[in-house]
Amino acid sequence: MSGRPVALLLPGQGSQHPGMAVELYGAEPAFTAAMDGFLGLLGAEGRRLRAAWLSGAPGGAFDDAATAQPLLFAVGYALGRTLHERGVRPVALLGHSVGELAAAVLAGVLDLPGAAHVNLARTAAMVGAPPGGMLAVVAAAADLAPYVDPPGDPDGVVVGAVNAPRQTVLCGPLPRLTAVAGRLATDGVVHRAVAARQPFHSPALAGAAARFAAAFAGVPLAAPRIPVWSTRTGAVVAAAQAVDGGFWGGQLAAPVLFWPALDALLAGGGYTLVEAGPGQLLTTLARRHPAVRAGRSAVVPLLPSGPTGARETFDAALATLTGPGPWP
Repeated sequence: MSGRPVALLLPGQGSQHPGMAVELYGAEPAFTAAMDGFLGLLGAEGRRLRAAWLSGAPGGAFDDAATAQPLLFAVGYALGRTLHERGVRPVALLGHSVGELAAAVLAGVLDLPGAAHVNLARTAAMVGAPPGGMLAVVAAAADLAPYVDPPGDPDGVVVGAVNAPRQTVLCGPLPRLTAVAGRLATDGVVHRAVAARQPFHSPALAGAAARFAAAFAGVPLAAPRIPVWSTRTGAVVAAAQAVDGGFWGGQLAAPVLFWPALDALLAGGGYTLVEAGPGQLLTTLARRHPAVRAGRSAVVPLLPSGPTGARETFDAALATLTGPGPWP
C-alpha cells in the first residue's frame, strides 16, 4: 500500500469472541501450524483452549482471562507468523495488554516455548485475584478524575487504559467498579462494560503482577529484533527492559497507554497499520488518529468485526498488502 512500512497492532482483552479466526484454521497452513504449535506446548490446557475455540459456542467463558487471553495471544501470534510467510515483514509492533506479549514473541524477545510457559504463568498468577472488570468510557482521562480513587488503592477504580483522546478505560474490583458505573450513568457519561471479569491494569492486580513477573526468571529473554512500541511506556522497548521480567510482568497492574504509543509511532512517519486480531477495536481507534485521517498512514484489519467473514476479510487484507491472489 503506497510503499508504506507495515506496523502490526495486536489487540488484548475485550476484542475476543467465540470462533474468532476459526475459518482460517485448516485453510491457512501457516496460521494452522502456529496455532497448533502454541496450543500443543500448553498440554492439557491447550487441548481445553482448542476445544473451546473451535466449538464457536457462545458463552461467558470467553470473557474470563483464563480463556480469552491465551487465545488472543495465539491468534495474534499466528496471524503475525502467517503474514511473515506471505512476505509481509513489519518494521514495528504495538500490542494492547496481552497483545504486547504476542508482539514480544514476534520480535524475538522470547521463543514460543517461553511464551507458552509465561502464558500458563499469567493464568496461574490470576488465581485468587478479586472479581472486577473494565468500563470503556467516552471521555478524556483527565475528565474522569471525580470517578477514580487515589493511586495504589487495591480496592479502588483507576484509569486502566488510554485508548484515544476521548476513549478511556476505567478498571477496578467489584463492588467499587459497579458503584462507579452507576455514577457515570447518573451523570450521563456514555460508557459500556468491556468483556472482562478481572480488574486488569489496576492496583488490585499488584500481587498477580508480581507472581507473573517471577515466572520470567527461567525464560531466556533477548533484545527485540523488531522495534516494539510499548503500551506500558508509550515508547520503544529498550534492550534493558526487554530482558527484565519485571517489565513484562508489571504490565498486569499498569495502565495501557495505547494512544500515546500509537502517537509516538506515527510521529516517525507514515505506516500501514495492520490489526492482527479479532474485533477491529484497534482499527477503529487508529482511524481517529490525525495521521490516518490525513492519509499519511492507513489501517488494514486482518479479521472482521464480527464472528463471520474471516476468510474474506483476510484475503482482502492480503490483496491490499501483497497484491491480488490466488494464494496457495
